[in-house]
Amino acid sequence: MLESLGVEPSDELAYRALLAAPGCDLTEFAKRLDRDEKEVLATVERLAELGLLTTTADAPPRLLPTRPDVAVDALVAVRRAELDRVRAEARVLLTELRAQEQHRPENLVEVIVGQEAIAARFAQLLNGTCEQLMVLDRPPYASRPGESDPRVRGLLSEGVVVQGIYSPDSLDVPGGVDEAFSAADAGETSRVHPQLPMKLAVFDRRVALMPLAVDQLVDTALVVHPCALLDALIEMFTLLWDQAVPVVPLAKTDPQDARLMTLLAAGFKDDAIARQLGLSSRTVGRRVAELMETLGARTRFQAGIHAQRRHLLENVDG
Repeated sequence: MLESLGVEPSDELAYRALLAAPGCDLTEFAKRLDRDEKEVLATVERLAELGLLTTTADAPPRLLPTRPDVAVDALVAVRRAELDRVRAEARVLLTELRAQEQHRPENLVEVIVGQEAIAARFAQLLNGTCEQLMVLDRPPYASRPGESDPRVRGLLSEGVVVQGIYSPDSLDVPGGVDEAFSAADAGETSRVHPQLPMKLAVFDRRVALMPLAVDQLVDTALVVHPCALLDALIEMFTLLWDQAVPVVPLAKTDPQDARLMTLLAAGFKDDAIARQLGLSSRTVGRRVAELMETLGARTRFQAGIHAQRRHLLENVDG
């Protein structure tokens, strides 16, 4: 488990053994591991350097394992700092490329073939995101809804700004509405747009991932690096964001009204809203009429606009 954090498998086994017998001395530890004492001493020194154990001032010294949660957090912090340094060095290396090389077509756009390769590249770009993630979400999906959700939630916990625009079709898939509201409650700034032209993910405004085809599930995607095309994609996202309707975090208002108003403003008909909310079409129609009367709206579209103006559909982050 700890090998990815720089801990050798044999050292991890020793650390696990020490967790079961804290406070033993070197001789006792060597016997428990059934290894040569000199070899175990080298292991202890490596574990101490990694912060996985400490020694007491007794004679002979006792070996005390660091709590796993504290130890792993420290190792992750060290590895993250190392990766940040590598990323910074890569930026320096990029500046050493001749200008004409930086702007060669093959250096501006990557073609990724195969769903596994696309998923791996997406995960790589996601893991490298430090400030902002912008996503246009619409079917078709290569994976089940929510499969990348834990990684996105991890970004939110690290303070990364996540902006998601959903298409009505993405809300209409099984579990789609719950996923959108769950993401909004977790801190994602979520909106719905009735007509998203494509799927898109933009990472820190420095690279974008987009499918080669819009309406078909094709095993090919493009990774776009800094160029006029990336600038245009970011501008398109900004324009769509300004036009989109916010998804309400459920804690801000009645959960059912939050879902109803978001689906209504996204263009859903009563039958589709009823299916999503588990209500009858008659109940939905009556509730929509009540909300329209409350908002003073003559049409469903006006109801969505008025709801925005009155902050009924306003996200926590605006």
